[in-house]
Amino acid sequence: MPTDNILLEAKGIGRHNPNGGDWLLADVSLAIAAGTRLSVAGPSGAGKTLLLRALAMLDPLQSGHVCWKGHAVRHDAIPAFRSSVIYLHQRAALLEDTVEAALRRPFALKVHHRKSFDRGRILDMLGQLGRDASFLAKSVGDLSGGETQITAVLRALQLDPTILLLDEPTAALDPPAAIAVEQLLTRWATVPGVPRAMVWVSHDASQTKRVAEKTIFMESGRMKT
Repeated sequence: MPTDNILLEAKGIGRHNPNGGDWLLADVSLAIAAGTRLSVAGPSGAGKTLLLRALAMLDPLQSGHVCWKGHAVRHDAIPAFRSSVIYLHQRAALLEDTVEAALRRPFALKVHHRKSFDRGRILDMLGQLGRDASFLAKSVGDLSGGETQITAVLRALQLDPTILLLDEPTAALDPPAAIAVEQLLTRWATVPGVPRAMVWVSHDASQTKRVAEKTIFMESGRMKT
């Protein structure tokens, strides 16, 4: 793999169990190049979510480090890094009144001050998911689990990240809606000439075949070879 094509790299990263005992992640090394569509598989508790969170620099590491485009990420550069490498939790937290308010909220953050909410773009993505403008007026408190996941996906895509780290992003959706989201994300990841990548955790083997070109396996916090 050409090194100038690598966007994100984990070098021997490890994380202790804060309550003592074994490593939660142990000596994991992984390089994600532009164009990568990677899935992470393994049993519950294998460390899949912890790996995504470590790649997004959301949790402290006790060994190794994460590099962005060939350089270790400095503490003061983490907010900018996280604007390019976005982690989507399986159960997104939405605090606003409506879906549209939830989608507008990230643009109030300093790190996104050069961007602005594009309602037309959101409506286009909603159309690809079989929904219309009425979805934006929905109360966040009334959303189903699947609708919350759709909102989280839209909230991330509109920010034009370079890498998406997706933790069971369609687990609460019915099969047709899940496939529509898969197709939306795959189109995002495969725009010609745009260096993007996605890493997808899923327990659905058929979904993994649809969204990923390569799969890595985790067990007990380690990558299996």
